[in-house]
Amino acid sequence: MKKLVSILLVLSILLIFPITACDKEDGSIELNEVTHSVFYAPLYVAIEGGYMKDNGIDINLTNGGGADSVMAAVLSGSADIGFAGPESVIYVYNQGKNDYPMVFAQLTQRDGSFLVSRKNEPNFKWSDLAGKEIIAGRRGGVPAMTFEYVCNQNGLYNGTNVTLNLDIAFNLTTSAFEGGTGDYCTMFEPTASEYQNSGKGYIVASVGEAAGDVPYTAFFASKSFIKNNQNKLKGFIKGLKQAYEYMNSHTNSEIAEVIKGQFPSTDVTSLAKSISQYKSIGAWNYNLQPTEASYTRLQDILENSKELTKRVEFSQIVDCKLAQEIFS
Repeated sequence: MKKLVSILLVLSILLIFPITACDKEDGSIELNEVTHSVFYAPLYVAIEGGYMKDNGIDINLTNGGGADSVMAAVLSGSADIGFAGPESVIYVYNQGKNDYPMVFAQLTQRDGSFLVSRKNEPNFKWSDLAGKEIIAGRRGGVPAMTFEYVCNQNGLYNGTNVTLNLDIAFNLTTSAFEGGTGDYCTMFEPTASEYQNSGKGYIVASVGEAAGDVPYTAFFASKSFIKNNQNKLKGFIKGLKQAYEYMNSHTNSEIAEVIKGQFPSTDVTSLAKSISQYKSIGAWNYNLQPTEASYTRLQDILENSKELTKRVEFSQIVDCKLAQEIFS
């Protein structure tokens, strides 16, 4: 039923917004992101550091506020490129659309959330969650599904020996935790570090480290856009490549200074700490090329949460030839 509702929502949006040709002779790209987070620092370095412009690319970045909205923007033609979890690409492919989107580059390869406890637990083990309540994200969202997957891998099952609170909106989870709900809460950076620094909680584990490599967030576009905009996409990928090169040769504080314009309400010290945290868990996919093994794990996670109706072959939804060419 949830999938049917999603299909109807997308179709209604397609009726409201006319499909426009995304091909442009200039280097402008309409990019719609799932949310705005330090987790996506390489993208912001590429924009703020001028690497996109150096390659003739002018990014108009908008926030979709969720993977469903990002995908709707791509399908309607109001966005050239979507940046969200590739599970949305799998769902659309299974709906049988002809000009379906394909992933052409992958930015993050780990879940970016951290488990925050109310008390300091330097020797934390996943089995310590038995009998506890965890605010784990929005029901059906990849953060929540990945966390449930990790729990299940450690013998913990929702409603049996652990309680996963999946009924709180994503933007309200931390305030609910601060208000007394749950024993633990999953948080992204810089929120997790800020909570720890202020004494409100303690980071005890990385969900990404526990789950292993997963194509967490990727860039996708319709097959026709990829076919008709090869040079533009090459410039886009080159900009990201140069951003990674900068990040690999500069300090976390220097990287934070570059992206601070994207996060005006967050101080540079917090940004640098967040970047350090994500580097430490291997969050970023430095060659932008997805792997079949990680997509297999993603579909394992979707199946584990009963959100996947049919598995999709890697080659059907991933086209990384441009990334392979640029990074060769």
